[in-house]
Order: sequence, then C-alpha cells, then structure tokens
Amino acid sequence: MPVQTICRYTFIPILSAFFCLCSPQVVAQTENDTTDTGKKPATLHPGRQLSVGFNLMGPVLNNLVTNRHGLDATADYYLKNEYYAVLEGGAGGSEVHYSDLKYTTNNYYICAGFNKNILTRESNKDWDMMFAGLRAGWANINRSEASFIVVDSLWGIKEGQSPAKSFQALWLELNLGMRVELYKGIMAGWNVRSKFIMNGKSFKDLQPLYISGFGRGDKNAVFDFNLYLCYAIRWNRVGER
Repeated sequence: MPVQTICRYTFIPILSAFFCLCSPQVVAQTENDTTDTGKKPATLHPGRQLSVGFNLMGPVLNNLVTNRHGLDATADYYLKNEYYAVLEGGAGGSEVHYSDLKYTTNNYYICAGFNKNILTRESNKDWDMMFAGLRAGWANINRSEASFIVVDSLWGIKEGQSPAKSFQALWLELNLGMRVELYKGIMAGWNVRSKFIMNGKSFKDLQPLYISGFGRGDKNAVFDFNLYLCYAIRWNRVGER
C-alpha cells in the first residue's frame, strides 16, 4: 500500500481525534462545571507521581516470533493540569536468514514526549487516566556483515558480502490509551500507536527486518499495540481545598 494511502487512513483520523480530545474547550468546560448547589468544585492537589513500567507484549512476541526480539521500558512524571512527561526506551534486534541473504541487526532506542489525561480527576487519589500523547523516537542501529548469493544464467552462482554498517532511525508517533490503578500504586494499561518514520531513505539498502521501538524496518508507517504494567511512587499530596 502506498505511503500516501497509509497516511490518509491512519495519520489524519488519529491526529483529528488527538486535537479534539485535547482541545482547550473540553478542558475549560470541565473546569467550569458547577455542582447542583451552585458551588464550584473543590480544587484538587494530587501532588507528584513518578511511574515506571515495562511492555508486556515484548516477552510474548519474543516467544512467538523467532526472527526478532525486543524489550521496552517506560517512565512518566506528572507535571500539572493533567500533563505527564514521558520517557521510553529499550533494545532489540532481528535476523534475516534467507537462502540467498543473511544478516542481523541490533538497536537500542529512546522516545520522549507527553501524555494528556482527558478524564476528569475525581479526587487526589484518582490516578486513572485515558490519554492522548505525542512522541519523538530515535534508534541507533548496527547491521552485521551481510552475505548474499546471486544466481545468474550467464555467470552462474556468485557469492559476496556487504560490509557491516551503523545508521539511525528517526520517527514521530501518536498515542491513544488508558491506564488504571489496580492496587496501591500498581497500574496496568494499554495504548495504540501510529508511527511515521522520518528518514527511511537513509537505510533503504538492506534495511532492518525489525527496529525495536518502531516496528518493521521496511515500512514508513506502522501501527503498534502495547500492554503495560507499572508501579507509581507519589509524594507531596495534600487534601482537597
């Protein structure tokens, strides 16, 4: 499917939903709502929260798909006004093992961005969230020496090698998801991601089968789904006023 068609049916709808969900009008309407008694709702001071976790889909896919592997971790920090700063990272790799082409790739990556909670907080102890977010991702990729076989009707079979190479991948991604607290700081959630590579032309020659943090190396736009288990640390929380 052409990249233009992919972007039309993935990027535009998700981007539209993101701006609708995060619009100032929606937030302002929530903040200006009053109770049945005509009083303004109490001001909430939830304090600070730092949560760390990992992607449960990584170990599952590592056991199901033999030619790729990867592990992912995430951390987010509550800022204010339901915004969270997010930092993610991980490592992985893949193996191309065809009869006429063989090489491996390994990479590590980091992603940075933010999430915006679009749910109304009910109390200082309410940390459940449904969110929309943006990320920028970067990966450093190392490809091993590649061996190949070319079969020609005139010259016969020719074997050769392509030297090892290192290169980088840059991408942007849109996130939609939710997270709930299961028990005293233990949280679980999911998100869906639409990712768009920014420099795919830099590794068109023997591209990675899989880029940890992004997905398939031969695609300029991909979807991803993650399941997370997290633990949250909180401090400086005060009562409602």
